[in-house]
Amino acid sequence: MTYKRSFFERLTGGVPVESEEQLYHPEDKIEINEPIETEPSISEEEAELSVDMYHTPEDIVIQTMVAGVRPDELDVSITQDMVNIKGKRARVHEASHDNFFYKELYWGSFSRSILLPQEVDAEEAQATIKHGILSIKMPKLDKTRVQKIKIRSES
Repeated sequence: MTYKRSFFERLTGGVPVESEEQLYHPEDKIEINEPIETEPSISEEEAELSVDMYHTPEDIVIQTMVAGVRPDELDVSITQDMVNIKGKRARVHEASHDNFFYKELYWGSFSRSILLPQEVDAEEAQATIKHGILSIKMPKLDKTRVQKIKIRSES
């Protein structure tokens, strides 16, 4: 089984505790003065976007950080029970590798598919970006609400 690093792990270069044993084996010989590579490798994989999801009495709300991404570079699609978010964070200014002191930010494609805990009205959903945070507000479908309709007679 291949372990897929989360968006946060790629963003920070971190390694989950349970995976450290898989990366470093006792037979590996590492000199004390030898630097250990912690920067994630650049690949065509998409990073998984971290999200917060909560509900109010009327809505389900999803929030995620998309700093550095323009609204027209995001693709958000919503069905009654699922939300898909895709985008790409492109580096604006590239310095040479030798000029970096730290290189921890994630640049590249990201996506996230979120199964919703309740059906929503996809047509009434709204998405906004403020200070680098994408907020998606989706009205809940009320299955207990009863709508009475008039019956017309066709003659």
